[in-house]
Amino acid sequence: MGRAAPASHPEKPYDDIPGTFVFDADRSREGYHLNMFCMSLRHAANREAFRADEEGYLNRFPMSAAQRRAVLERDWNGMLRLGGNVYYTSKLAATDGINFQQLAGKMTGMSEEDYRAMMLAGGRPVAGNRRKAEWNHG
Repeated sequence: MGRAAPASHPEKPYDDIPGTFVFDADRSREGYHLNMFCMSLRHAANREAFRADEEGYLNRFPMSAAQRRAVLERDWNGMLRLGGNVYYTSKLAATDGINFQQLAGKMTGMSEEDYRAMMLAGGRPVAGNRRKAEWNHG
């Protein structure tokens, strides 16, 4: 969060939404191979091959070095920043035995229990979370 837009796409007005990487056409193009890797994990044989040799399996997909690193380090927000779609990257999380609620907790820096409680209480408050600029002028 708070990082400049990748060089592959210009900064956009919605880049100012805190904690959000909008999956637009630029991110879709940037993350194509990352997302195809994640989608490959739908198949049991591919999950087994990936678990057996993560780096070797990733060689099947022409991802950027940063994308490969994000996958290997399980940098969930980094994958989104680099063009990953949360619904595709959740396939990798599932391969690791992480459910979507646990994943969301990891991505927000919260425990699963705290994340669940926040969502049951109505989610994050709107005040202070509309734009990153609010953080500097609040």
